[in-house]
Amino acid sequence: MTSAWSSGGPLCLKVWTCFFSLAVFRTHCIPANEVNLLDSRSVMGDLGWIAYPKNGWEEIGEVDENYAPIHTYQVCKVMEHNQNNWLQTNLIVTEGAQRVFVELQFTLRDCNSLPGGVGTCKETFNMYYYESNDEEGRNIRESHYSKVDTIAADESFTELDLGDRVMKLNTEVRDLGPLTKKGFYLAFQDLGACIALVSVRVFYKRCPSVVKNLAQFQDTITGSDSSQLLEVAGSCVNNSVAEDLPRMHCSAEGEWLVPIGKCVCQVGFEELNGSCQECRLGFFRSVLQNPTCSKCPPHSFTRVQGATSCSCEEGYYKTDTDPPNMACTRPPSAPRNAISNVNETSVFLEWAVPEETGGRKDVRYNIRCRKISVDSRRYEECGSAVRFLPQRSGLRDNSVMVVDLLAHTNYTFEVEAINGVSELTNPGRQFVSLNVTTNQAAPSPVSVVRKGKSGKNSISLSWQKPDRPNGIILEYEIKYFEKDQETSYTIIKSKETEILADALKPSSVYIFQIRARTSAGYGGFSRRFEFETSPYLVAASSDQSQVPIVAVGITVAVILLALVTGFLLSGRRCGYSKAKQDPDEEKMHFHNGHIKFPGVRTYIDPHTYEDPNQAVHEFTQEIDVSCITIERVIGAGEFGEVCSGPLRLTGKREFPVAIKTLKAGYSEQQRRDFLGEASIMGQFDHPNIIHLEGVVTKSKPVMIITEFMENGSLDTFLKKNDGQFTVIQLVGMLRGIASGMKYLSDMGYVHRDLAARNILVNSNLVCKVSDFGLSRVLEDDAEAAYTTRGGKIPIRWTAPEAIAFRKFTSASDVWSYGIVMWEVMSYGERPYWEMSNQDVIKAVEDSYRLPGPMDCPAALYHLMMDCWQKDRNSRPKFEEIVSLLDKLIRNPSSLKALVNSSHRVSNLVEPGTGSVESSMYASVGLREGSGHQSVGEWLEGIKMGRYNELFMETGYTSLEVVAHMTLDDLRRVGVNLAGHQKKILNSIQEMRVSLINATVPI
Repeated sequence: MTSAWSSGGPLCLKVWTCFFSLAVFRTHCIPANEVNLLDSRSVMGDLGWIAYPKNGWEEIGEVDENYAPIHTYQVCKVMEHNQNNWLQTNLIVTEGAQRVFVELQFTLRDCNSLPGGVGTCKETFNMYYYESNDEEGRNIRESHYSKVDTIAADESFTELDLGDRVMKLNTEVRDLGPLTKKGFYLAFQDLGACIALVSVRVFYKRCPSVVKNLAQFQDTITGSDSSQLLEVAGSCVNNSVAEDLPRMHCSAEGEWLVPIGKCVCQVGFEELNGSCQECRLGFFRSVLQNPTCSKCPPHSFTRVQGATSCSCEEGYYKTDTDPPNMACTRPPSAPRNAISNVNETSVFLEWAVPEETGGRKDVRYNIRCRKISVDSRRYEECGSAVRFLPQRSGLRDNSVMVVDLLAHTNYTFEVEAINGVSELTNPGRQFVSLNVTTNQAAPSPVSVVRKGKSGKNSISLSWQKPDRPNGIILEYEIKYFEKDQETSYTIIKSKETEILADALKPSSVYIFQIRARTSAGYGGFSRRFEFETSPYLVAASSDQSQVPIVAVGITVAVILLALVTGFLLSGRRCGYSKAKQDPDEEKMHFHNGHIKFPGVRTYIDPHTYEDPNQAVHEFTQEIDVSCITIERVIGAGEFGEVCSGPLRLTGKREFPVAIKTLKAGYSEQQRRDFLGEASIMGQFDHPNIIHLEGVVTKSKPVMIITEFMENGSLDTFLKKNDGQFTVIQLVGMLRGIASGMKYLSDMGYVHRDLAARNILVNSNLVCKVSDFGLSRVLEDDAEAAYTTRGGKIPIRWTAPEAIAFRKFTSASDVWSYGIVMWEVMSYGERPYWEMSNQDVIKAVEDSYRLPGPMDCPAALYHLMMDCWQKDRNSRPKFEEIVSLLDKLIRNPSSLKALVNSSHRVSNLVEPGTGSVESSMYASVGLREGSGHQSVGEWLEGIKMGRYNELFMETGYTSLEVVAHMTLDDLRRVGVNLAGHQKKILNSIQEMRVSLINATVPI
């Protein structure tokens, strides 16, 4: 030992130790997230550590400047070979920690500073540990220990340092874990170094108790893994409740991270300085969402602290639906300045708002009507015959029209003002009264209506004048409709007391009502009269059975000739008819409250019908289930299976159809929703809209029958045939879709779910728009996402304004059409790929747009970008889209420039075709298919040249446009003769067939 420290021997060693004790030991502050299991500097008595062999590690006992004991173990047997000196601690109890840290403070002498001739000198020592549940088991073999690490010094000292009394202290920290037993022993192994082990501190880390977001989180020992986060649930502190379960995460370093959830003060309390305090007098807090107490609103107060609501002052009230921060209110005063204006047997009442509304905005008005009784002695209620327009009670406006009063009668009207709290008090009715006397009365109802001759399509009627005309009858109004179809009716006006109602259905019962009009206005409608038209075929009676067949045939021919002649001479068959050639008679048609104007087709929402079954009856055809054979299942729909099979109708050849079925166990609402789509489809008639054949509702299962589309949905069809079509073919598909959407837009219908999956393709590559059920539900659509106002919409195909504000218009359909274009040109690629719906919404709002598909013509991509304009008013109309696509088809060279070329052979023209021009006409299929070069030549060819100027004047200047004309279009042009209409329409139909047959095959 003496030679180890050169001159001075043991004295020098002691000087070093004393100096070190004075230099090192100062007040040591332990961080709040550390808990000591052992600190050799704080042990007052003997440490009780064991050294082996006994002449190895040596304990040196000293005191610091405060006379506190200092425990230092040192060893310096560098002069001897084969050293193996062990120092073992007592059992260190873990207190539940799975990961602990050991902090060592020591000094170590530089071997180079020792005199020559020493043995094997080391500048390191080893640390071991052994887990145990036994406090007495200290006789442990070396082989039982697990090595922690070899400890080396960052700074070593020399003999010069000893002379200058400058000691270089090293601090090293190592961690142990995971620990599973009650405690563990530490051991330090010296293999021939000169070391002084000054202090040993063993500790574990914890996340200390803390209050965060009004939640108390207890002391939490960190986990066994250095990267582990422990989730800890908090408990709400005084007078607070969990808004969302409060949680925090304890990190391995003893830090609280990632707070989730929080507690909020209970109602009647507010958060102040990290705790919940009662609301002061005059303040309240009724809902957890309000962060602080609110002052009581006007005319209310609190009697105690911690109030959850305020009480109204006397004479003031609040309803259960009034928000807590709303002032207490009173009933209104009476209306002011009431005036009346008598018009024969009608009275217009008007008044000013009450001077005092009670502090509310929900002021309403009720009208009470009384009249002088027959004996003129008392007032009695007016009765149900008097009508109030718009209504009698709950009026929002300060005026009302009262009609159907008796003539020359005294009436009293009381106008009462009420608001939301009027029912909570009874201070007496607040009303203003008016007395009026009516003038001349309208005519009494027509009481006698007789049926004249009836045919299969007409019924003649006559009637008597009203018993009390009350003046000169100016005209009669006749209202009639098919029985059980009251919302779809026709009105005819006539000055005569007879009429012929035509254009009726055979074997059908019709309801008729008639009323008269004088200068005093209309009288009431008569009661309902039921009359039935004749059937299609009238059976001959027995006494007529011998009439020669030839005579019957001649009679029928004469009648038909007379009807045709009358039809041609009338010239007014599109909305108006004549009764006995009376120029003053008019006919108007009403469908479910909508006036149907001649020559204009408008979509009618089936949901506006009070009885949805009536819409089904009006817009669809019932098919007998025996006419249908289900052969196979081709898919699954929202309400049941989708099948296919042949349809056999009387007088028609068998043809394939698609059959949607309604699964068993459906509710009445599901049945209405299912048939609602049929009611929509039944109103459409266009070559690019899926055609409805009919419905089956009188037997189960309920079915919807549509035309069969052999190639299924467009997206699946394109994926199966990736890269197999020419650009002209793809543009032809897009042109068909755009044409169908133009038709829907002109009808006033917004699709809202336009996507390639909802476009069906037949065997001739004709694309047709389908799936008109979005207005019903989209809950099972995988492409849908919830919006803020409820309901689901297909995010990837929907315009921004429709997502944000549910503003669905034809302009939003144009946006969707742009996405369909992208799908078609990318052969069914999923729009926006695997981006989430929320990411799609954000990207579109940030002006991101889909890139051009591979080999997509620049002209088409520019059209897509136009469809995706953020300002919906800047997007093209479907009419403009159709026109542009027509131009591209007529000029295929404009499709050669690509936005993203794959450098493969251009598919602009199908291999094998002679030229771009021949491919163009094969797709359009008009000039070569029809054999005509112009509209004039075509009209001359079908001997309808007289209409050439009319076609030119109304814009039908090309065969492409003519090919899409309908009967209504012909009438607008001025073709009114039925025979000419039929001839032209047949020729147009031939054009369409030519267009389909000329489509380039796959």
